[in-house]
Amino acid sequence: TLMLISIIVFVVIQLPPGDIVTATLDQLTASGVDMSDERIQNMRAQYNLDQPLPMQYLYWVGNFITGDMGFSYLYARPVNELVWERLGYTLLISVGALIFTWMLALPIGIYSAVRQYSVADYAFTTIGLLGLATPNFLIALILMYLGYTWFGISIGGLYSPEYQNAPWSSAKFADLLAHLWIPVVVVGTSGMAITMRLMRANLLDELHKPYVTTARAKGLPPFRLLIKYPVRIAINPFISTIGLLLPALLSGEAIVGVVLNLPTTGPLLVQSLISQDMYLAGSLIMLMSVLTV
Repeated sequence: TLMLISIIVFVVIQLPPGDIVTATLDQLTASGVDMSDERIQNMRAQYNLDQPLPMQYLYWVGNFITGDMGFSYLYARPVNELVWERLGYTLLISVGALIFTWMLALPIGIYSAVRQYSVADYAFTTIGLLGLATPNFLIALILMYLGYTWFGISIGGLYSPEYQNAPWSSAKFADLLAHLWIPVVVVGTSGMAITMRLMRANLLDELHKPYVTTARAKGLPPFRLLIKYPVRIAINPFISTIGLLLPALLSGEAIVGVVLNLPTTGPLLVQSLISQDMYLAGSLIMLMSVLTV
């Protein structure tokens, strides 16, 4: 699976005309800087762009397998350094969004199933569909606007300016938690809408089965009956869909990271794709693919 993904990633990144060298030359030409042919050839050799595409692919994949993700010409730094300093924040936000999704979707899904067609059920369904239909980056923009116009605060980043480059301390950790809930809520909203409806549908199937009727007839208390039997069975598909939810969280974080100015892999990936920085873009997508698989 990962081999097939690597081929697709390499081909898709190579599809647009040009490469990192031509993108760099365009930027330099626009700023009035000329480069010699020798310098251009050296740049192409550095990225193995003077080799056929199959050789470029084998060189990239071979180094990736050994842990060397190459050098980013866009940031003039090794890709390993760029990735590892941002991947932790990406996973932190994604895991936080997953926990947020479960904390809300599980009780809401159970309540909607038990009180089917009630006012609350219709309200939760409407909110869930709105959350499902609204792009995450739009929710981020709305939060930024409301935060600035209503409270006079700037929503963005994971730290306040005074803690941006400060060493780790309890105050910096508290500042991180104070900013973390915003991207967690934004990224987790669409996942919560999907998971809530899934839990509701699974539990409704279980509540109408004969074993529930039998347990009620034997006098089992309603709450104990609900938690001990149908919820335990209905939650199995709920948990198994983590594999489907994680890719959505990771991909949703990319655009949200750009909008909220987060120090995650999302803005890094978007900029590397625009500049066709093969080593940085390809390595980031492959790392996300490895985590997902």
